[in-house]
Amino acid sequence: MARILLIEDSPTDTAVLTQLLERNGHDVLASGNAEDGIDICRREQPDLVLMDVILPGMNGFQATRALSRDEQTKAIPVLIVSTKGMETDKAWGLRQGARDYIVKPPREDELIARINELLES
Repeated sequence: MARILLIEDSPTDTAVLTQLLERNGHDVLASGNAEDGIDICRREQPDLVLMDVILPGMNGFQATRALSRDEQTKAIPVLIVSTKGMETDKAWGLRQGARDYIVKPPREDELIARINELLES
């Protein structure tokens, strides 16, 4: 189906989300930090990025802003998946260039529906 880059520092969340995505037919690339994730995104040109916010070093908001302003990656939709669930967090994430924002832990059907909407747009 789609190649999805997962930028997530938690090994547990990475494993759970990778299984969920693969079960739904997607190929998954993974990075444990934003800096490497940006490099992978530029090199591999995935169809979509799932971005955590709380990351070591550069946070997910900063990485989303970097991807959305980079000529090589700005067309790749970013879906933030974070434990930060306040409306101000969501608004800030969208202002940084994310196309959608979902709070952890996501329900599988909801996450896949959001991914499919972004891939179709």
